Amino acid sequence: MSWWATRGRYGAGDGDRDGDRDRLPCRAGWPQPAGFGHGHPPPWCPHCVPLPCLPQGLFLRLFYPCLPRAGATEPLWIPRSEYCGGLADVTLGRRWCSALFSIAIGSCKVPVSWKGPFKPCSRGYPLIIFSHGLGALRTLYSSVCTELASWGFVVAALEHRDHSAATTYFCTAEAGTEEWIPFQRVPQGQKEFYFRNKQVHQRAQECVRALRLFQGIAGGRSVPNILHQDWDLSVLKDSLDLTKVAVMGHSFGGVTAVLALVKEPSFRCAVALDAWMFPLENVLYPEVPKPVLFINTEKFQTPESVAKMKRLSSRNSQTRIVTVLGTVHEDQSDFAFITGKLYSRIFGSRGTLDPHKALAITSRAALAFLQRHLKLEEEFGQWDELLEGVGDSVVPDVPFCRSKL
Repeated sequence: MSWWATRGRYGAGDGDRDGDRDRLPCRAGWPQPAGFGHGHPPPWCPHCVPLPCLPQGLFLRLFYPCLPRAGATEPLWIPRSEYCGGLADVTLGRRWCSALFSIAIGSCKVPVSWKGPFKPCSRGYPLIIFSHGLGALRTLYSSVCTELASWGFVVAALEHRDHSAATTYFCTAEAGTEEWIPFQRVPQGQKEFYFRNKQVHQRAQECVRALRLFQGIAGGRSVPNILHQDWDLSVLKDSLDLTKVAVMGHSFGGVTAVLALVKEPSFRCAVALDAWMFPLENVLYPEVPKPVLFINTEKFQTPESVAKMKRLSSRNSQTRIVTVLGTVHEDQSDFAFITGKLYSRIFGSRGTLDPHKALAITSRAALAFLQRHLKLEEEFGQWDELLEGVGDSVVPDVPFCRSKL
């Protein structure tokens, strides 16, 4: 396996927390690898733990810029063995294959500094709320989240509780015991659209609740019922700029990000990675008020899905659609960095584009778009051409006839 290395100015960290109504995840941080960045430490990411109250709680991993630290601990990529069972169920339909997943990926670690010291920022870091894809979890997009954190963003990667995660859990308010929420397929006899539409609305609402959590922290409000209270969330109080907030996601998370723009005016824009547009009802397309950057892979989108994206771009001249050539759907997750026969047996063939290059294109396009619509005073405009589909391995729109994968 060849993990990614961040290219930004800061180091990255990560951690997990889960809790009740406002319960938050823990965090971690990691020093930037040699050979990348501009002489500044790397970012860090924290994530949340199970919440006692399922409807009100939040579960997320937080990625943030951190200070360098000797002897930093790197967290496990798959945080608990139960997630291996969930992934086995989602991908193979056989939960008993969890041991195979555990052997193959159970010892992988994320190159971040766990609970790394937060790097304060007087002008405030912009915030990104990240939504995972169908059958995923809060840690499976650590590559893109740490990359964005290394460039000076705080990224909150949610783990949704709508039965779309591989599995997740919360703590009961009474006994504090864990209750697991398994992945759920469409029930027999029920139309998929109505099932997924209900889920996407819950997911978008969780994105809004995550924003409310950070707004409360920035306002000096203490967060009750936090699991693992070993990291002081108040350090974020004067280091977030909540006038500069975006929402981002992959696949099911991509359409979640689009819907979140409708539900919350504080989200200034959305970045949708290979968005699965199917679950969004047609009546809402005219209601999407802000620009969206659609970054698609070469082997996932359908003409029907792209037509829905173009409905948005026809209504907002700032919306962009680009495709990264030589990529498949899973290449926008951390699975792109897993090598070996097991991966191909489970997920099929991978893309032909080097995953490090694919990550660079995706993150740079996102950074250019975020600078433009969050009004950032950075140098991300150097990658503006990517937003027009100009550059190596990137094209505008969706070229259905060009695939050589």
